[in-house]
Amino acid sequence: MSSFAHADADDFFTHAPCGLALAGLDSRLTEVNETLLRWLGYPREQLLGKRFPDILNAGGRIHYETHFSPLLQMHGELSGITVDLVAADDSRIPVFVTANAKRDSDGNPVALRITAQDARDRRSYERELLQARRNAEAERERAQVFAATLQRSLVPPRLVPPEGLAAAAHYHTSSVHEVGGDFYDLFPLSRHRWGFFLGDVSGKGAGAAAVTSLTRYTLRAAAVYNDDPVTVLQNLNTVLRTEFQSDDPRYCTVIAGMITTAETGFDVELASGGHPPALLLTNDGEARYIETTGGQAVGLLAEPRFVSRQFHFAPGDTLVLYTDGLTEARVDRTKRFDDDNALLEFARTQARATPTEFITAVRTLLRGFGAGLEDDTAVLALGVPRQR
Repeated sequence: MSSFAHADADDFFTHAPCGLALAGLDSRLTEVNETLLRWLGYPREQLLGKRFPDILNAGGRIHYETHFSPLLQMHGELSGITVDLVAADDSRIPVFVTANAKRDSDGNPVALRITAQDARDRRSYERELLQARRNAEAERERAQVFAATLQRSLVPPRLVPPEGLAAAAHYHTSSVHEVGGDFYDLFPLSRHRWGFFLGDVSGKGAGAAAVTSLTRYTLRAAAVYNDDPVTVLQNLNTVLRTEFQSDDPRYCTVIAGMITTAETGFDVELASGGHPPALLLTNDGEARYIETTGGQAVGLLAEPRFVSRQFHFAPGDTLVLYTDGLTEARVDRTKRFDDDNALLEFARTQARATPTEFITAVRTLLRGFGAGLEDDTAVLALGVPRQR
């Protein structure tokens, strides 16, 4: 090898971009390069003779003596170990240590070659990454709290039905991170008349929450001034089309109704705007849909068609309203829950249940869908107790 090549090799060892060291089998340093000296701030004569673990932090020394050194002795090499070097000013320098054993002609280890790669930038990056992760987790928690708080504001905290009527409801959110668009309510209009509704706003998130809030308050206000559910939905349609222009169309499907006390039970009139039909569980143990086919979604058309129905609510009857999160829950990859009219069959098995019992059964049903329950689901059950 030429003298020029020897000079290059010496220069590489001396000024390598990493710390280089030679040590005996007892780990005492016999040679170090200028890079390692500069990092540590020791004079050469002070560093030579020190044991390599003596320039490590306490944790590094323990690991070296109990793990690293035995590995070197047994396998002759050590790769990618993270430790902290302790400089003369007691500062810490994170490094990746790689080492192997120099062997004699008989294969016996006679010395150790040690490389220390500067990991300060990597450590700084890891800290920044960890902090970013913590910030993201904190932000996610704040978003969850915000979504849960906003969601609670969009449904009544409790239902207060008229005397002689029982009520129960359940709301399942498909995501803790987003506010859903399902809503329901039951509210008094006079001593003998109450209003109710249940629906589903298009989309999710803050935009859907704004529409949900506007929809709830519009339906409540409209019901105060008009006892015709169709007219109530027409008022809501006008408001949605006024507030949300064509570049940001917002609409909902909804069933709105009026309950009026009668001599036995209640008289009910309801109107549907494109919503799945309500279920009526009758006192004779049967279940059927309240047919409202033909009603159109609210907020899409200037003059939509809404369909209304009237019926008597007798003792033992229960009215069930629900959103399509229930009917469209996936049973498997190709089938949804209500593809084969399963909801009606389920209702028939619960035909004699009270509203509270029916909601309990629905909660069990929803849990059974697991990950197949992909959308928010709201269920409202109103029932007239059976006469003793």
